[in-house]
Amino acid sequence: MQATIHNEFLTLTVDTHGAEAVSLKNAAGEELLWQADPAVWKRHAPILFPWTGKLPGGTFEVDGKTYKGGQHGFARDVEHTLLKAEGDTIQLELRSDDAIKAERFPFDFVLTSIFRLDGKTVHHTLTVRNPGTEELRFGIGYHPAFNIPFDGQHTTTDYEFRFDQPESPVILDASPNGLLSGKCYYQWKNQQAIQLTDDLFANDSFCMAGLRTKTIGIYEKGTGRKITCNVEGYPYALIWSAPAKPVRFVCIEPWHSLPAAETDPQQWSQRAAAACLAPGESWETTLSTTFDR
Repeated sequence: MQATIHNEFLTLTVDTHGAEAVSLKNAAGEELLWQADPAVWKRHAPILFPWTGKLPGGTFEVDGKTYKGGQHGFARDVEHTLLKAEGDTIQLELRSDDAIKAERFPFDFVLTSIFRLDGKTVHHTLTVRNPGTEELRFGIGYHPAFNIPFDGQHTTTDYEFRFDQPESPVILDASPNGLLSGKCYYQWKNQQAIQLTDDLFANDSFCMAGLRTKTIGIYEKGTGRKITCNVEGYPYALIWSAPAKPVRFVCIEPWHSLPAAETDPQQWSQRAAAACLAPGESWETTLSTTFDR
């Protein structure tokens, strides 16, 4: 099922499957989100929960039981409950149930997803609550994909990623299998812009740490048109696109947790996490994205 809200600038549609934004159009009716061509990448803007990236061996253990886990958790692959779709707000909820606890993740949780339109900005707030009797440890992140180029008159090299100040991000290496190798390196030093090319993501994404910038955006050079994500407060931010030529979309992905490392233990209780919630506690984060196009 899908729900749609709009204001004078934006029209947003969210699907209850994955609580995923599947369409965002500007006042001119232009589609701003990637439309999930399965020949390139079959998603639009998935939620990453209760982990980001991959797990060692694709599994984790709790109390001696092994659970299989695909990339980026499972919230993006299950049905969420629509609680509200009116005015400028869409609200959805995912609660752990017996099937999820038996097959996917043996912990009680409530994941609430709220989308709110504010002028040309979409605020997407994720709240995690622990209604159970034991600690809830989880990872979480965002993965929106934006159409590139903005129109038929522009090509890949008309675009660049920009920070709001010069940066020398530390790149955390996760090649070639998506697990952290323990190595890190500098790809750019004291640069405020990263030129987009069709080969930029030939070796997959760039996971950046140590950023001071408040925003990362994809800018169309010379026109003022841009899409900017507020990444302030996020310890990690990734940029990525599928290896299609020419580039069809770009992702700006603020994360609160990392993929597993090659040497990580299988026990879930020993994994690094975005948060560890005691019973009754909750945790919240918001991604605000502004569409000036």
